[in-house]
This record gives sequence, C-alpha cells and structure tokens, in this order.
Amino acid sequence: MPTFLFDSVVFGPIKSRRLGDSLGLNLLSTTAKICNLDCIYCECGWSNNHADKDKFVNQKTLKIVLEKILTRLVKCGRTLDYITFAGNGEPTLHPHFEEIVDDVVALRDEWVPKAKIAVLSNATTLKKASVMRGLKKVDSRILKLDVGSDEYFQLINKPIGEISLDELCHDLQEAFNGDFCIQSMFIKGEINGRLVDNTTPEEVRQWIEKLAVIKPKEVMLYSIDRDTALSSLTKVSEEELLAIADKVRTLGLATSVTG
Repeated sequence: MPTFLFDSVVFGPIKSRRLGDSLGLNLLSTTAKICNLDCIYCECGWSNNHADKDKFVNQKTLKIVLEKILTRLVKCGRTLDYITFAGNGEPTLHPHFEEIVDDVVALRDEWVPKAKIAVLSNATTLKKASVMRGLKKVDSRILKLDVGSDEYFQLINKPIGEISLDELCHDLQEAFNGDFCIQSMFIKGEINGRLVDNTTPEEVRQWIEKLAVIKPKEVMLYSIDRDTALSSLTKVSEEELLAIADKVRTLGLATSVTG
C-alpha cells in the first residue's frame, strides 16, 4: 500500500497505539503534506515544498466541523481518550495554531470534558512565542527526537531549511520544564546505497546523552507500522526496542514501547 494523506480536517475516532480512542485534527492541507522536515519514514510521504500554504485549514471551518462531530459522538454515547493535533505534516506551522488550540480546548470542555488534548509535533517551532503559548494549553505534548547525531538528523529527518539537532535539543531543554513526552522512531534500511540504522550502539549512546540533558517526563519508543516515504525501510523488532528502553530507564525516565 502507498503512503497516505488525511482527506478531512477531523478524522476518527481511531484506536491509537499510544493514545487509545483518539479524534484527530488536521490543520494542514488535505491534498499535500506541509512540514519543515522530510522524514524518510513518514506515513504521509515526502514533504511538498511547493504546497499552497493558503490551503491551511480555516480556523472557523475546523471549529464548526469539530463541534458537529463531538455533538454526534456524545449523542451516540461514544467516549474519547484524546483529541489529537496530528494530520498531514507539522500542526504548529499553522499561522493560527494558538487560536485553534483555544477553540479546541473550549469545545473539549463543553462536550467531552474527560478527554485530553495532545499535540504531536517535531519540536522545530518552539522558538515561536505563539506556538509555545498554544502548546502550554494542552494536556500532552508529544515531541520528536529520533536520533543522537546531527549526521543522522540530516539523513533520517531531512530538515527543510536551517534546522540543526543541537538547536532543537536546546529548545527542548528550555521548554515546559520537562513536562512533555519524547517520541522516537527507530528504523533500519538503505538510502541511496547507504545503510541507515539508528539502533546502533553509537547512535543510541548519543541519543541517550541528549535525553539525559533534555529530561522529558516520558520517552515513547516505536517503529514503523505503515508504509513509509522511503520504501526500503524495515521495522525494528520489539525485542530491540525493549533493549533500548532498558538503557533509557537507567536515566530514571519513564519509558514505553509500542511494538
């Protein structure tokens, strides 16, 4: 099967491997991926640098659609564990991210007050004050850190523009007093004839060094579960993920593995 794009602004509820029953929010285009990273493992395929940024979801439209869906779910007796900002790329790139968070929090409080709100983000926009304000208003910030070296950051995450791993880690260290989760994807494969494997002892060592400085409240380890932008990638076994998780736990950090 090919990679895919979410074709609606609100999708689900779906059974998330990490968040349970989750209603997804796509703030981005429904016809193209919009992201400032071009991760080789992304289930949405390659980033479209030429995507029309005017196709970001309209704030009012999202609010109307979300309220209709929440109303229907409540009438059906359906419960939610999470409302999750995810979608076709990086949600915090939306120019009205903070205002949309405010809308979602208000609708959650009105219709499904027991549900939590999560944002899945690549953590590259933490320097933007409005993004930080928005992220502080949600219950769960799940931020990416897949690698320990800038070499692998460029190889696996493929930043678009001037984004370095050291800069990203510095921003994570300064953000939220550690009140966030790190989500880390582990993969193996080949790109342009070069082997790619961020489970090697050296790469894991450098990654753990970054975690020791960042000090998140939790680290989530997982591997690919769907088709990826680069088709030559393979899944890392649960046994290998558990072995890496044991090393993370030596830092005193809560750790979970999704096989």
